[in-house]
Amino acid sequence: MACPASYYDDNDPALVAASRPGDNSHALTITEISQALKRTVEDRFGFVRVRGELSGVKRAASGHLYCSLKDEKAVIDAVMWKGTTGRLAFKPEDGLEVVLTGKLTTFPGRSKYQIVMESMEIAGEGALLALLEKTRQRLAAEGLFAPERKRRLPFAPKVIGVVTSPTGAVIRDILHRLRDRFPTHVIVWPVLVQGQGAAAQVANAVRGFGALGEHGPVPRPDLLIVARGGGSIEDLWSFNEEEVVRAIAASPIPVISAVGHETDTTLADHAADARAPTPTAAAEMAVPVRRELLAYIEDIGLRQKRAAWRPLEMGRERLAVRAQRLPTPETLLQPARQRLDDLSERLRRGLTDRAGAGRERLAKVRFGPHLLGSNLRDAKRRFEQLRLAPALLTRAQAERTQRLAGLERILHQLDPEAPLARGYALVSAPGHRAISSREVAAGQPVLTLKFADGTLDVATGGAKKPKPKPSAAKDSPPGQPKLL
Repeated sequence: MACPASYYDDNDPALVAASRPGDNSHALTITEISQALKRTVEDRFGFVRVRGELSGVKRAASGHLYCSLKDEKAVIDAVMWKGTTGRLAFKPEDGLEVVLTGKLTTFPGRSKYQIVMESMEIAGEGALLALLEKTRQRLAAEGLFAPERKRRLPFAPKVIGVVTSPTGAVIRDILHRLRDRFPTHVIVWPVLVQGQGAAAQVANAVRGFGALGEHGPVPRPDLLIVARGGGSIEDLWSFNEEEVVRAIAASPIPVISAVGHETDTTLADHAADARAPTPTAAAEMAVPVRRELLAYIEDIGLRQKRAAWRPLEMGRERLAVRAQRLPTPETLLQPARQRLDDLSERLRRGLTDRAGAGRERLAKVRFGPHLLGSNLRDAKRRFEQLRLAPALLTRAQAERTQRLAGLERILHQLDPEAPLARGYALVSAPGHRAISSREVAAGQPVLTLKFADGTLDVATGGAKKPKPKPSAAKDSPPGQPKLL
C-alpha cells in the first residue's frame, strides 16, 4: 500500500514521480521544450548580422549550402537554402571572411543552434582580394593562363562578336571605333555586366558564340570581344568568377578581354587571348585601319612596279656603259679600209707591171712560117697520141638498147588491140570509141565491134542504164566475144 504524498519529505528521494501539494508545474516533453527554445531563440534573434571566417563549406545534393562560421574563440553552424544560394554573387570557399545576414534558429534533431543565412557578402576589399588571389593561383595551376594557350588574333575578321551590355556606352564606343577604322559585321550578345546572374550570362554568351555553326543562319564570329566599362572591384567581380574564366579559356574563337580601365585587372584578362586596356582599344586591336591598309597596298603595288622596272633600267644602264666602250664603225673599218687601199694600189701596180711585161714579150715574138709549122707539128703529135677505147662506145650502146627494149615491152602492154587475140572486142560509135553506155546517144543506133579477125556492125535500141558487169567465168559462154 502506497503512502500519501504528505508523508514524504522534499529531500527524500522518490521512486515514482508524483505530484506534490502546491506544485503548479508539470513535466515537459523533449519536443515541447525544444519548440519553446526554438521560439525563444527565433524571437530574440530574428535578424542577425554576423562576421566570421567560413569553414567546412559544402553543397548538398539537394542544393542547400552548409558551413560553419568561426572566429578565434567560437564556432556557429550556418545553412543557406537552395532558393537563396542561386542569388550569391560569388562562390563560398573555406577561409573566406564573410558577413552573413539571417536569423538564429535551433535544430532539435541534434540539440544545436544555427544561422539560416539569407545573404552572404565578403567582409571588406582585403578579403575579396584574398579570394581573388586564391582563385587565380588555383586556375593558373590548371594551366588556364599559360602563354602557350594564347592564340593569334585574325588580321581582318569578317564578323566580330561582342559580349557586353546593349545599353551602355561601351558598345557605342566599340561600334564607333570599328566604323572609323574598318567597317565590320558586328553581332552583339546582350548580357548583364554587373550584379546577380551577370557571370552566368557572360559565360553563356561566350559558349553560345562558340557553338554557332560555320554556315548557319547566324554567322559565326572570327573574333570575340568581352567588354565592360570601369568600376570598383565589386563591380567587376562577375569577370573574376570561375565560370566566366573557364568559358573564355575554352572558347574556340579568339577572345579579347576589355574589362574596366587600364588599371583594372580581372581573371578574364588572364584567360583571354589578348587584353585591351579599354573597350575602345579592343576595337583598335580587332581590326586594322582601312585607310592605312589601302595606303600600304598601294605602296606595295608601287614597289612591285619599281621592282619590275628596276632590272630593265639596270639593263639599259649596263648596255649604255658597254656601248660606250665599244669601238665606232669607223674605227672597226679603218684597218680594212687601209688594207683595201693598199691592195688596190698593189693591184694597180701589178696590172701595170704585167702589161709592161706582156708588151715586152710580145715585142720579142716574131710571127713566121717556121713558128706556125712548129705549132702544127705539135698538134699532130698530140692527136696521134689519142686513142678511142671501143668499150666506151659498146657500153653506151648496150645501155640504150636495154632502155629501148623496156619501152617496147611497155608499148606492147598498153596496146588496146592486144587483148583482141584473147577473145575481147573494141566497141566504137561513129566518130569516137565508146567506153560507157552513157556515151552512146539515142540517135546512134549502130555500133562497130572490132575483133581480132575483123569488124562487125550491130544495131542498138538506144542507151540503157548500165548494169553491173557480170563475171567472165560465170556469164560469158566459152568462145563468145567479151565487150570492153
